[in-house]
Amino acid sequence: MNPDAVFVAVLVAAALAVTLGVALGWAASLIEPDADSLVERIDALLPQTQCGQCRYPGCRPYAAAIASGAAEIDRCPPGGDATVRALAALLDRSPRPLDPAFGAPKPAQVAWIDEEKCIGCARCLPACPVDAIVGAPRQMHTVITAQCTGCELCLPPCPVDCIELRPVPAVSLRYRQPRAA
Repeated sequence: MNPDAVFVAVLVAAALAVTLGVALGWAASLIEPDADSLVERIDALLPQTQCGQCRYPGCRPYAAAIASGAAEIDRCPPGGDATVRALAALLDRSPRPLDPAFGAPKPAQVAWIDEEKCIGCARCLPACPVDAIVGAPRQMHTVITAQCTGCELCLPPCPVDCIELRPVPAVSLRYRQPRAA
């Protein structure tokens, strides 16, 4: 086999690969993402607590399950009946009551850490789905109230029960920002 022929073949294959790559990249840049997809619209109606009470790891996976028909619209206790009604209107379904198997609706709440009881074990840190707990091992921990969704996931790992949930003051509710998933 002639080495020059192999070199030319490799060069042609490389040029073809680069040309196709550039063409595909250019074509992909022309296609705009569907920002108004059904999953996005469903996710926008969910409370973004990332609590897992719906038995999905967060609001976005639950929205995808609703959109695909794998989950019902009545599994979100933090959203309550208002979320179920909004989802029913969006999906042109009849509203239904929350399924009690997934929990009961509660008023807005945030975690609070009793700093005198906290031993700095840091077990609550990985449990928080929105990184609202600040601290380091063997150091004091605290909750960033504006970030906390009140999901309760930090309660079970705490060995000294120094975390409690408190109602969100009405003034704070007015200024809370919607969270992305």
